[in-house]
Amino acid sequence: MHPTTGWQTIALDDCFWFQEGPGVRKWQFMNSGIKLLNVANIEKDGKLNLAKTDRHLSVDEVEAKYKHFLLDVGDLVIASSGISFDQDNLLKTRGAFVEKAHLPLCLNTSTIRFKAKDNISDLKFLKHWIDSREFREQITKRVTGSAQQNFGPSHLKELRISLPLLNEQRRIAAILDQADALRAKRREALAQLDELQQAIFMEMFGDPVGNPKKWSESYALGDVADIVSGVTKGRNLNGKNTRIVPYLAVANVQDKALNLSAIKEIEVTDDEIQRYLLKKDDLLLTEGGDPDKLGRGTIWNNELPECIHQNHIFRVRLKTENIEPLFLNWLVGSQRGKNYFLRSAKQTTGIASINMTQLRGFPLLIPPLKLQQEFAETLRNIEKQKNIQHQAQIKLEDLFSSLQYSAFRGEL
Repeated sequence: MHPTTGWQTIALDDCFWFQEGPGVRKWQFMNSGIKLLNVANIEKDGKLNLAKTDRHLSVDEVEAKYKHFLLDVGDLVIASSGISFDQDNLLKTRGAFVEKAHLPLCLNTSTIRFKAKDNISDLKFLKHWIDSREFREQITKRVTGSAQQNFGPSHLKELRISLPLLNEQRRIAAILDQADALRAKRREALAQLDELQQAIFMEMFGDPVGNPKKWSESYALGDVADIVSGVTKGRNLNGKNTRIVPYLAVANVQDKALNLSAIKEIEVTDDEIQRYLLKKDDLLLTEGGDPDKLGRGTIWNNELPECIHQNHIFRVRLKTENIEPLFLNWLVGSQRGKNYFLRSAKQTTGIASINMTQLRGFPLLIPPLKLQQEFAETLRNIEKQKNIQHQAQIKLEDLFSSLQYSAFRGEL
């Protein structure tokens, strides 16, 4: 009996049936047949996105070996690998329900499906429970793996769940589902604003790869901008006058956004501060990372009174007034930029990087300045709307967390 709620506390496998998928080898993968569920298909928003992967098993092989791993409509599937710790240092997994449109679909290794037991349990309640502290504290103590945390059915069999009567499970799940739907609508509104920005770029300037509007392509980035790499950590500073200043690392520079939630500091000389000090409208670009993130960058708007950047970030400072910095940010991050950097980049074990020479050689596309300025002004107005939506989303997230906390304490 749970001391706070008065609910029964019972073994998870006494009230839910669960099964992990089989270990399938690469040589078994096919381009067509019955799709294999992958942890990457289970998204943070609680939906299945099967377009993210393209691994299948042949129909004959599934019929012969894996028929009992075929998923059913209404199954709850969760990721048991490729998961991470949240800000509270507890493991957080992802779950989603299987729908008719997803079938046929075969369970795979590192994915686990659940079914409710008749007249005992409700899967919608379970989906919310795997986000609760009761689940996350228990599973965090049991996960294995250092580089990549994972768990399996043997760990789940050790877990206990505080379970109210079935009608109460359904009532709690319905309340949390309604609150979750509000969160989803807010996320969708933000995503639509992102799509609107992309559509405006394409409408005003055309496809930057084919350049159907015949904008000038006479200049490379190095012709119109001063490009420098940042300060290197661990260099010799013996005998030099120094002071501590904040600096941007790769994690701070996102795609058209800055993440300043964690800012590091570094000891530097006055000469280095003069050389690397960021100024308004500087374009910051990351040196490397995942191949699909090449060209990722954002504009510096004096978010801090004094800040420099590390050597894995390029600072691009325009020397001309004929290019709007925000337009340049979008051009470099467009498919034109991605194609160029992928052709030029050095790639090792899934990591791609570009050097100064390659960045300077990026072929620009330069529309009239007035059009660039109109684009920038439109995007700034949309950003204001995004900020409003984002603040509303934060409030909804806080509300949902509060509801969830109360729900599993029996206080709803």
